[in-house]
Amino acid sequence: MPASGSPEMDQGAPARGPWWRGQRGEWLVVLQVCLMLLVAAGPRTIGGWPARPFPFPDLAWRVGLVLLLAGSAFFLAGIRTLGPSLTALPHPKADAVFTRSGLYAIVRHPIYSAVLLLCVGWSLARQSWLTLVYTFVLFVFFEVKTRREERWLTQRFPEYAAYRRHVRKFVPFVY
Repeated sequence: MPASGSPEMDQGAPARGPWWRGQRGEWLVVLQVCLMLLVAAGPRTIGGWPARPFPFPDLAWRVGLVLLLAGSAFFLAGIRTLGPSLTALPHPKADAVFTRSGLYAIVRHPIYSAVLLLCVGWSLARQSWLTLVYTFVLFVFFEVKTRREERWLTQRFPEYAAYRRHVRKFVPFVY
C-alpha cells in the first residue's frame, strides 16, 4: 500500500488489488482486445447471407491498404511518443508524464485513432460491410473507454482539462 505522500496515493490511483477486479481498467482492455479480434477475424456475413460487394472494389482495396499503412505509422508514433508512460491500462502509471508533443499535440488519443484507421483499412481491404459495423462498435467502445480514462488523466494531471478543450479526441481538428 502506498504511503500517504506517495505520488500514487496523491493522484487518486485506485488501490492495487487483483487484476480481475478491474480497478485500473483491466476489463476495458479485455473487451477492447475481444472487439479488435472480432474486427480482425470475425465473420464477414450473418447467417450465411451472401456478402454484399463494395462499389469500386479495386479502389476500396487500395484505400484500405493506404489506411492500414497510415494506421501503422500513427500507432508506432503514438507508442514512441509516450515512451515509458505507455501502459495497456487506461489508468495512467504512477510515474507517467503528461505528453502533449508529437501526435498528442493534434489528437488526445492517437493510438486509438490509429487502431480505428487500421480497422477501417482492414474493412475496406477485406471488402466487408460487417467488419465496418464491428469497427463502428469498437469506435463506440473507445468513446466509453476514453470517458473513464480522461477522468483518471484529469485527476492525475490537472492541466489535462485545458488540453482537452483545445485538442480533439480522435480526428485532428474535427473530433
